[in-house]
Amino acid sequence: MIDDVLLETADRMAKAIEHTQSDFSTVRTGRATPALVEKLKVDYYGSEVPMQQLAGFSVPEARLLVIQPYDKGAMKAIEKAIQNSDLGINPSNDGQVIRLVFPQLTEERRKDMVKVVKHKAEEGRVTVRNLRRSARHELEALEKDHEISSDELERAEKELEKLTHEHVAEIDKLLQHKEHELLEV
Repeated sequence: MIDDVLLETADRMAKAIEHTQSDFSTVRTGRATPALVEKLKVDYYGSEVPMQQLAGFSVPEARLLVIQPYDKGAMKAIEKAIQNSDLGINPSNDGQVIRLVFPQLTEERRKDMVKVVKHKAEEGRVTVRNLRRSARHELEALEKDHEISSDELERAEKELEKLTHEHVAEIDKLLQHKEHELLEV
């Protein structure tokens, strides 16, 4: 039973790290990448649809992202979604494709991006700690129901603590990498 709780918690913590990493990929560095826009919600005929379902993406140059809508009727909706997003980029539309030209980031903007990334990392850490807390409650409930002994509970809590530290360290490593990427000129 202890192993089940620990395995499930480790799995959830790994998913929290994946989520944090995908959050990081939505933060703009100096390069164009489809991850910046593919999750943007587009109002497509009255329903909110992720952009990746409406268009293909290509990056012909380091700071140019080309969006090719599968349906030309979605062009205006995609443009509007980009303009309403926090990217701060104006799309240019030639009737066939939408081009996003990413300007060089200023030092001030880079520092703002680092703050955003640090906030996202803290959200990831909090998620991992919340998972630890819920697992600890499950383990304590097992002990209360006399399904495990207090010694087993103590060992399981030490294992849980180790798991938590490993996952928080992984988030810190991802944060450090993203920070380096953002501050690189």
